[in-house]
Amino acid sequence: MFTDARLHGLEQRGVGVKSEFFYYALGRPLAPLYGAAMRIREKMYGRGIFKSHHLAAPVISVGNLTMGGTGKTPMVQHLARLLQDHGFRPAVISRGYGGRAQGRVNLVSDGRQLLLNAELAGDEPRFLAETLPGVPVLTGLVRRLPAQKALEMGADVVLLDDGFQHLQVVRDVNLVLFNADRLAGNSRVFPGGELREPVAALRRATGFLLTGVNEENRERAGKFAELLRTRFAEIPVALAEYAPHTLVKVAPDGSIEPTAADGLIDRRCFAFCGIARPERFRRTLERQGLRLVGFHPFADHQRYSPAILRALLNRACQAEAEVLITTEKDLVKLSGRVEEITMPLFGLRMQVATEQHFDRSFLASVKAWQARR
Repeated sequence: MFTDARLHGLEQRGVGVKSEFFYYALGRPLAPLYGAAMRIREKMYGRGIFKSHHLAAPVISVGNLTMGGTGKTPMVQHLARLLQDHGFRPAVISRGYGGRAQGRVNLVSDGRQLLLNAELAGDEPRFLAETLPGVPVLTGLVRRLPAQKALEMGADVVLLDDGFQHLQVVRDVNLVLFNADRLAGNSRVFPGGELREPVAALRRATGFLLTGVNEENRERAGKFAELLRTRFAEIPVALAEYAPHTLVKVAPDGSIEPTAADGLIDRRCFAFCGIARPERFRRTLERQGLRLVGFHPFADHQRYSPAILRALLNRACQAEAEVLITTEKDLVKLSGRVEEITMPLFGLRMQVATEQHFDRSFLASVKAWQARR
């Protein structure tokens, strides 16, 4: 069994400013080589040496230039619902990071029923399948293959989750997201910084979105948006907020459903999460006025083994907590494990709110593609 000390060792890694500076300083001499390799790769696709495939439907890519969380998955969720509301039949395609399914095409959901759990599908695909009824979710390393399967299943729009660097599929809308707290980090290419590619790669984008904008970071986000408009004048920029929507919990049948907020009023809450930006989740809970008696950040994509759950519950009991609360993504991973959890477990459902001009422009781009056919 893991001790609390072992649990402590599984906390979110790589988010401390001092440790980031240290590792990026070590990697800085190699950054030009990595950046050059990414530029060569881009040119090979641009000149047709590496093949990019066109699909018989509009392709929407939601990605980022930086490593770590920028809210790609919630944005995919928002766009899928927006498309559904306007009569489209979207499908979501993901690499399935962290999932154990090894097929060329892995069907997480056919839009009617869930077919793969989080361990096989990966955290984000399972989360999207759970929260997007009517939307097929598929994974595969070569994403044109699950995308083609989705079209055979009746989809008329393809959404690529984390697709900016996946150049094998030609995209019609190419969105790049920046987290409003982190922006471009130190603006250096990995391993000397957070950038997956040199900044010049942003010219492939058709739109920029600054996500997680709030009152604390709005001014800084606005200045960064102006910088993007100055350097990439032809590419529109929009802001998006990420706000709490409702509390959820696991139903007896294993599904996740909304629940009344009074289940947490004045109760001692122990929070935990396994996401890229855990402090953002903690601040969100604090803004909701929850009475937090403890908070435990895990590494992104954390798998909750029985030993980890026991250690987590032990820490919550030591803090004299009455309930546990986590992100909806983490709750999805735990939905089949409720019998192992000895205190009430809630999840916080978030929703994306974009500027109206962004939604209108996005829908117009999809309709324009169809009009050209």
